[in-house]
Amino acid sequence: MAAASRILYLHGFCSSPASWKARLLGDFLKARGLGDRLACPALPPVPLAAIGSAEAALSDAEGETTLVGSSLGGYYAAWLAEKHDLRAVLINPAVMAPELLSGLVGKHSNFHTGESFDFTDEHVNELRLLESPQVTAERYLLLVETGDEVLDYRQALQRYAGSRQIVIDGGDHSFLAFPRLLPQIIEFCGL
Repeated sequence: MAAASRILYLHGFCSSPASWKARLLGDFLKARGLGDRLACPALPPVPLAAIGSAEAALSDAEGETTLVGSSLGGYYAAWLAEKHDLRAVLINPAVMAPELLSGLVGKHSNFHTGESFDFTDEHVNELRLLESPQVTAERYLLLVETGDEVLDYRQALQRYAGSRQIVIDGGDHSFLAFPRLLPQIIEFCGL
């Protein structure tokens, strides 16, 4: 008997498994008897360490894993999807993460834990190492909202041209349409 499909959720910068989307996805799966199909590690703020944590979660997986990444987690998910031949749902992904986060070098606090950390130029360089030179469009479901105040959604449309795309007018960086798209997300993930 084949192992069941599962989801590896990757949160964004300064976020955690306690994020709104991670909790909502977990609750949605639990309500359907699928709570054990979600992994959501706390990603360190250091990019290569975050990838190490995600890859450790992937190595623990039995069955097919689909990545779901939000913002910086979407950037990580794309790199991991290309490296490990996986499918991924990208939610308002940080397409140009090194450029975006180079403007955020300095001290930060995790939104949920309050833990403070320094984000450095070296971390920006690590993000550059995680840029995928190309993407395989058919492996992605791209979810963007045009009202994202942090990222230009058009960059994602261009980067993931040819992928399945759901573009919602309005919204914001938190992706307000997330609750109503949960059925499409878990269907794409094979659950």
